[in-house]
Amino acid sequence: MITRVLVANRGEIARRVFATCRRLGVATVAVHSDADAHLPFVAEADTAVRLPGSTPAETYLRADLVLAAARAAGADAVHPGYGFLSENAAFARAVVDAGLTWIGPSPESIDVMGSKVAAKELMAGAGVPILDSVEPTAATEDDLPLLVKASAGGGGRGMRIVRTLAELPDAVAAAEAEAASAFGDGTVFVEPYVERGRHVEVQVVGTEQGAIVLGERDCSLQRRHQKVVEEAPAPGLAEETWRALHEAARRAAEAIDYRGAGTVEFLMDATTQRFFFLEMNTRLQVEHPVTEQVFGIDLVAMQLAVAEGTPLPAARPEPVGHAIEVRLYAEDPAADYQPQSGLLTAFELPGVDVAFELGTAPAGLRLDSGFADGDEVGTHYDAMLAKVIAWAPTRREAARALAGALRRARLHGVVTNRDQLVAVLGDEAFLAGDVSTAFLGERPLGGERPAVRPAAVAAAVALAETARGERTVQRGIPVAWRNVPSQPQVTRFAHGDTEVEVAWTGARGGVDGYVVDDATVVAASPTRVVLEVDGVRSTYAVAVPAGGVGVVDVDGPGGHVALRVSPRFTDPADAVASGSLLAPMPGTVVRVVAEAGQQVAAGDPVLVLEAMKMQHTVAAPHDGTVTDVPVAAGQQVAAGEVLAVVADGGEEA
Repeated sequence: MITRVLVANRGEIARRVFATCRRLGVATVAVHSDADAHLPFVAEADTAVRLPGSTPAETYLRADLVLAAARAAGADAVHPGYGFLSENAAFARAVVDAGLTWIGPSPESIDVMGSKVAAKELMAGAGVPILDSVEPTAATEDDLPLLVKASAGGGGRGMRIVRTLAELPDAVAAAEAEAASAFGDGTVFVEPYVERGRHVEVQVVGTEQGAIVLGERDCSLQRRHQKVVEEAPAPGLAEETWRALHEAARRAAEAIDYRGAGTVEFLMDATTQRFFFLEMNTRLQVEHPVTEQVFGIDLVAMQLAVAEGTPLPAARPEPVGHAIEVRLYAEDPAADYQPQSGLLTAFELPGVDVAFELGTAPAGLRLDSGFADGDEVGTHYDAMLAKVIAWAPTRREAARALAGALRRARLHGVVTNRDQLVAVLGDEAFLAGDVSTAFLGERPLGGERPAVRPAAVAAAVALAETARGERTVQRGIPVAWRNVPSQPQVTRFAHGDTEVEVAWTGARGGVDGYVVDDATVVAASPTRVVLEVDGVRSTYAVAVPAGGVGVVDVDGPGGHVALRVSPRFTDPADAVASGSLLAPMPGTVVRVVAEAGQQVAAGDPVLVLEAMKMQHTVAAPHDGTVTDVPVAAGQQVAAGEVLAVVADGGEEA
């Protein structure tokens, strides 16, 4: 019997496994990098062991360090979570060889399914439909479009869509480099790309008696080939389709005598519902909560039972209702999903019923989060902050409840995809079940933008109220009182690239003294402002930074607005040369493409930056000459640091 489990992972999946272990009376061990030392999963474990360093290669990908931690903490079992070493057969063997229980499939199963190339051949022999691979050197125009994929790993890394043959060599090279960095294996393959396909997957749990099939999930809504919205069951499938999917998944699992939780992924033609094998993930999936909620099961508990050799119930539970999960990412959809980093100053989601465990009510809200208020979102790992799951008797009810909870959330400090998620959940095409992997590309839903002007007025008033509360003298004098008024007070903010100016006056009488041209201040405090505009009253929650310097966060009826207080004077030292390319986030320079003196056209790559396990190309903003490249490959850079300078074609170099 397992008594102490080490989770060879981090963040929300570590917390998820810990939750089941606590319920079962099993002790827990966390391993953590230096960058993660402050995160909740470390504090929640019974025992924690430091892995020196911050990058995945230094820490979570070091099998020797993880096994040493297991020995030091007295663990008798290892749960790999997902990502990192979860699908590394050599690590699984090392765990078993160390006399520990491996909570996962056999190393042989991982080996077989770890190579997507070999797995496709095996599945074809088992009667599972597949897409034939294309040899890159033999590809023709008739084969287009193509998809380059990493043979190892997943999560969208090492994938490139190719629409012209000229793009293919560079796409293969880029995919190989990204796959090698993320998984330690740069092998890639090429197959036909199905436009407007659906990503449908089937949950299985393999036992000695055979594979238990626990329904299907739709994971079609993706960006950068990474899932954003997942749900169970998959909407709109004909009965013969889902029955065929379940049978194909059963054949896939039983073809390799699979043990434990796994997921068989299929690519489906959205029109014909014809499907093809993509891969088998020999681990727990990120999106497993939607299956848990619909079937009323604990998949982590089932993993532990299989690892211990405990028989599972022969009768499969029947699915009830519908569950939808969204991945809340620290990223900016309006900036091509650029990952974000920084201090998470507020992380509040109202109405949560359960966290990291099964909800038993007919409807509810679940939160599986890796972060909390005050945590630092770094650049070394995936940008996902949390998974938010709603379940209800119907799909529309689940979508509405989930959108409402996200709309009311307070998320400050980093830009997130929250507004986009709310827009997706309310989109009529989505609600009608018209989903595909092209959904977000065809509908780049950034969400309804909240009105900036009233938020800026609320921010200016809250700043004034904060300043009044911090006075040490003349506390009785109203805000901005002037004996002989000559002009209004002016508070300026930066909202993105736009400056917002609020002119206001104050007089005797406190709140009644605030005068703003386009709004009436009904009530005010440093944290709450009530405005009336055109006869409609709205309440704004305001978070003012210390000293009134920095970002003011305003949550109102239309959502969240972040406003940076503009200084009255700009320090000349902060100025940068015209044409400077600034690092959009902290990261590592992977490759410098252009050198000083080189002519470039708008859109030409200048260098490649890696952050949050993804590579980002920094391109020339216009035609011109590269006049300076002050960085080199391998160099760590901070957000806002100058990477290169491209003088405009009309300027003197």
